[in-house]
Amino acid sequence: MPRCAAAGSVALIGGGLVLAYVDRHLVPASLTGWTVSNISGQVVNMAVPVTGFVLASRRPENRIGWLFLVAGLALGVSGFSNQYALRALVADRGSWPAGQVFAWLSNWTWVIAVAALAFLFLLFPTGQLRSRRWRRAAWFVGGALALAAVGVVIAANSQWARPFALSGQGSPGGLTTLFFLTAAFLVSAGVLVSVSALVVRFAKSAGEERLQLKWCATAALLLVVVFVASIWVNSAFVNVLQSVAFLCLWTAIATAVLKYRLYEIDRIISRTLAYAIVTGLLIGLYAGLVLLATRVLSFSSPVAVAAATLAAAALFSPVRRRVQRVVDRRFNRARYDADMTVALFAAHLKDAVTLDSVQDDLASVVQRALEPAHVSVWISQRD
Repeated sequence: MPRCAAAGSVALIGGGLVLAYVDRHLVPASLTGWTVSNISGQVVNMAVPVTGFVLASRRPENRIGWLFLVAGLALGVSGFSNQYALRALVADRGSWPAGQVFAWLSNWTWVIAVAALAFLFLLFPTGQLRSRRWRRAAWFVGGALALAAVGVVIAANSQWARPFALSGQGSPGGLTTLFFLTAAFLVSAGVLVSVSALVVRFAKSAGEERLQLKWCATAALLLVVVFVASIWVNSAFVNVLQSVAFLCLWTAIATAVLKYRLYEIDRIISRTLAYAIVTGLLIGLYAGLVLLATRVLSFSSPVAVAAATLAAAALFSPVRRRVQRVVDRRFNRARYDADMTVALFAAHLKDAVTLDSVQDDLASVVQRALEPAHVSVWISQRD
């Protein structure tokens, strides 16, 4: 079952890409034809059913994988239907049958994908609600998205003769716009409640579940940053970055559900933050030195650039070590505590005079830093 659903979804998305390529010179870019944004988005959409297949086959008791499969199937139907309708109604009008039907499907099936992803956030990472009190939130999300689906279907029905008015060509009528905006508001409300449930679960989590939620939170933060950037900079490159951010989110969710090396997330967060801070500091230092040398001290530009580059290169290692220590203290406390324990042991080792004291100190340090189930020290006896 998971394999068939995933294969069908990937085939539908791939078929849509093939049609977009064939009609790339016949379909306007405003209708989402063969463009960089559309290609990257559809390729990333393939990752949704693939992720669902992996999770549903490895963790069939967890509903997250099945929600991914539902979302992937809806994305496949929506993407293929849109390209089929463009072929039948725009690129080669009347050449293929049922163009209106496929256009109608593409105008509302996306709501199913959004609903599945909203419930995914509501149930992540265990596949269950956090407690019975969250049943009201689940009913609200389900009701809001069901009403949104009804509104979008009504809007699609009213635009049967002009189906692409809902996707960028022309403007829909007043009543259609009202239904569509109401549906968009309900979708936003449902997703907001789901994300709020995820935030509350993260705030009250501990242990393994907190590590799972950290994976999702880190990828979600990256997605938010790219989304905010796309508001200010509207370019194909930013759209591709947004698709990559979604891919990172699906990968993080799959990693969390499969519980694969969850402990690495603290190291990833600390390293990412450290290098981002160091990069920002060095860029600011470089720009400041160049401006100081050229505008205030009146040095030539090549000399100023060379001096600023040498200064930034010389400061990289000490700044990185200091920033990494500060970041580890906050975001990778286990690594920070282990490093401090080892440093104290190295300092204490200088004053050790007997082998027994060194052996006891070594076993104690390993126990505190690594917390193994058992510690033993083997000493080779040589004549």
